[in-house]
Amino acid sequence: MQSILIVETQYPQAPLCGCLFFSKEDFILDYQLEIKQIVDYPRCRIYREFIRSLMDDRDIRTNGSSYLFYYMTLCSYANFRSSYRRIEGISYLVEPGEWICKTSELADWFRTRFQHQAVAILDFLQEQNYITYTKLGRNHLIKFTINGWKQHNTALDYNYPCLKNVGFFFFPVAAVHELISMGKCSEMDIVLDLWVHAIYNDRQVQGSELGPVVYFRNTTGNPLTNFSDLALRWGISKATVSRILSKLQDKKYLSLVSFTGKHGSVIYLCSYLSTMFGISDVMIDKEEISMTFQVPVHVPEDLSLPEAEAIQDEQITIMEADGCVSGQPGCVSKTHMKKVVQKVAQILATQGVSCCECPRTQYKLYPLSDCKETDLRYSLQIVCPDGKIPYRFELTLSPIIPPDDRSNAPVNQAGTQNEERR
Repeated sequence: MQSILIVETQYPQAPLCGCLFFSKEDFILDYQLEIKQIVDYPRCRIYREFIRSLMDDRDIRTNGSSYLFYYMTLCSYANFRSSYRRIEGISYLVEPGEWICKTSELADWFRTRFQHQAVAILDFLQEQNYITYTKLGRNHLIKFTINGWKQHNTALDYNYPCLKNVGFFFFPVAAVHELISMGKCSEMDIVLDLWVHAIYNDRQVQGSELGPVVYFRNTTGNPLTNFSDLALRWGISKATVSRILSKLQDKKYLSLVSFTGKHGSVIYLCSYLSTMFGISDVMIDKEEISMTFQVPVHVPEDLSLPEAEAIQDEQITIMEADGCVSGQPGCVSKTHMKKVVQKVAQILATQGVSCCECPRTQYKLYPLSDCKETDLRYSLQIVCPDGKIPYRFELTLSPIIPPDDRSNAPVNQAGTQNEERR
């Protein structure tokens, strides 16, 4: 028997709260901060430190023709206020959205063997109206300007040196779509494309509450994708897509969750929350993700538990409803329900419920519906041995019809109920 189980918790991460206290002439302000990266915002915040880390990672290739990495690198060096840069005894005024550098520096940024190859990249970006540049100092200096810089970034009205390794700038999402469609994407272009399209904690995008998920804004709200679509998007083959994603996963840039059949895959980014928001990154649990996207949880034929299983049968107590027979059609056997309880405990343990890691914790499952009903509801109580207040969950299970039998029987959906700590 196969079942779908969906569990929803109300405290995966506690919001940041605080209050300010003033004298009696003032007021008291209570506020609550909620961290999100929403899909409707037309720009993405790019941290210069993140770009520098990519530039230092020589294992990621840049041999492509979409120019996204090159353009974003230039944006990371652009001034956000006026400043002077002194080169070879001459001071140059650099306005917001501009920067001046040596041609040799440009070749080092772009990882080109010759300086004229780096200049050719600037020629292409200038032809596409992304930048304008001029040659100074007998052609060994380059002063470039990011076109439309002030439309997306604030320009400060005073002179002061601009640090190039800290802070962030805003990058338009529309420019990403334009650049990656111009040619074959390099590995670096793919990393930046995934990063710009990451969504976190937005109700419009399924699965974004679990972590920063890659969603290419196709108006469906579903981040599931497949290698064919990614190959078409990046101008490469499906085999190359598979190789690059596996490489980025090994380098801890992303976590790829591939589902069986034609369900597709979903991509979560690693180190995204710590880079963008300065908070701890969440651990991506692939089993929880599969439940969120309503992919059936396979119960193996051999139901014997390994000796090292954290939750033993003695910890689980299952109460039967009146008149319910374990072998009756529509009922879920105790053996299967114990597997479900073990799966729930594993998910809760990854979310920080320490009681689920204790070998003395007791799990009590009470039926809330008749076994003759299509959707079976259960109340799960997790009792801590130290006398703490127990956790309560309400679970809903429904049978899944195999694909071969869907033409003769309806497919049942699995629901998720609330969780509360009493």
